[in-house]
Amino acid sequence: MFEIQPMDAATFRQQTRRSTLIIAMLFLVLAMLFSTVAVQLFGEPGGDNLRFNVGGVFLAFLLTAALLRGRFWNQSWMAPAVYSWRLKRNLMSVTNVMHQVTAAVEKNDPIAMKVLRFYHQGLTQMHELDGNSSDHAQLHREVEQHKERMQALGLDVDQPRLDPAWLEALKPASR
Repeated sequence: MFEIQPMDAATFRQQTRRSTLIIAMLFLVLAMLFSTVAVQLFGEPGGDNLRFNVGGVFLAFLLTAALLRGRFWNQSWMAPAVYSWRLKRNLMSVTNVMHQVTAAVEKNDPIAMKVLRFYHQGLTQMHELDGNSSDHAQLHREVEQHKERMQALGLDVDQPRLDPAWLEALKPASR
């Protein structure tokens, strides 16, 4: 179950820039190191060593990815970036069944209403965190209409959680 967490957008952007910079610098250092070592061990002086340079960069990429997912993923300095990744992943899981969600919303299905409200709240937060106010303004009318519709049906408009079972219930094969 994913839950939307309150976050300050300016702090979020500062922390994600910092973590991105750390990972990028690590990759650059590893790429330079591995390329240099590969050329020194296997290369020819004055020869074409492009394949060794590319191999070193590729190896650095693999090691950086492994360190990112294995070692850094649970570190506190990576928490904002991980949260953003999880938020976007959950929004994408809703997007993947959006046709079914909107069809069920038209029939006042309470699960679909909750899923769409979560989607709106998550998308709003994502736009705020990313500093993307233009997309948020376009979505505002749709969000308000859906919120009013939920209130008219007596449904709770605060939907900070997404239960994966809700999405399964909306998929065509499970209906």
